[in-house]
Order: sequence, then structure tokens, then C-alpha cells
Amino acid sequence: MPATSKQELQTASEKEFGKLQCLIDELPEQLWLEKDEEGITPKDVIAHRAHWIELFLGWYADGQQGLEVFFPAKGYKWNEIKRYNADLRQLQSGLTWTSALSELSGKHVELTALIENLSNDQLYGAPMKGAKNHWATGRWAEAAGPSHYRSATKYLRQRLKAFRRSSGT
Repeated sequence: MPATSKQELQTASEKEFGKLQCLIDELPEQLWLEKDEEGITPKDVIAHRAHWIELFLGWYADGQQGLEVFFPAKGYKWNEIKRYNADLRQLQSGLTWTSALSELSGKHVELTALIENLSNDQLYGAPMKGAKNHWATGRWAEAAGPSHYRSATKYLRQRLKAFRRSSGT
């Protein structure tokens, strides 16, 4: 169930980021850059989450300034998400594990600061400016942060489980 208040959003964000961070700490180094059957690595997943927070922060800033907001990004439509994500992986291919973690941590701090600096009404009182839909800023923040943390945790847990099974640990 999506958060409906600033407090719920803050709680979900810290809880889900904490779970993700604990799981990241468990990942063996051999797994960091190991591709799955779709060619995706744990590093890719971490870098992807950081990027989507950055996208959200950009959407929010552009909307506040009355600028056109490109969803999900300029030159892409929502039905082209697979292509966007593939292009993003290519763009981020030179990132190291450490830089991906640093990016995620930094973007989480920025997301947390935005949430803390907005009132409950600014987060949930109206649709986000420029979004062209009914989602409030808080709902977009949750999609970029806690929801993405949750899906990353699920993915990494599956990868870790398969790794342990195959290595006998």
C-alpha cells in the first residue's frame, strides 16, 4: 500500500533503504559484476536505482520551475522503458561497484532531504507539477525510492540465493 503521509514516506524510505543496504553488505565480491541470464549485474541494479532517484529529483525541479517535464526522459515514452533501461545500462557500463554504491547513497541522501524539506501538503496535497497525471509528489518519491529499493532487494536476494546454491555456501 502506498504511503499517504510524509511520516509514512519517511518511514518506508528508511526501512527499505536499510534492508537494501544490509543485503548489499552481504553480497560477495564475485557476484557484484556477474551477469544474469538477461545480462544484468547487481552493480547495474544499484546504479539503476540511483539514476531513477536522480530522474525523479529532476522531474520535481523542472515542474517547480514551470519547465516541461519529460517522462520518463527526453526522447523516451513510458512504453519504451525496456529500451531506456538498456540504454542506461550501456551508459553506466563503466561504473564500478564502489561508484554505483556511492551514487545510490548520495541520491538517497538527496531524496531524504527533499522529503524532509517538504510539508505533508506539498508531498500529498496535489498532483506533482508537470507530471501530467494525478500522482502527488510523495507518490513519485516513493516510486523512485522505497519501491525501487524494495525491488532491488528482491532481485539481489534472488541472486545471492542462487549464488550460494551454486557455490555450496
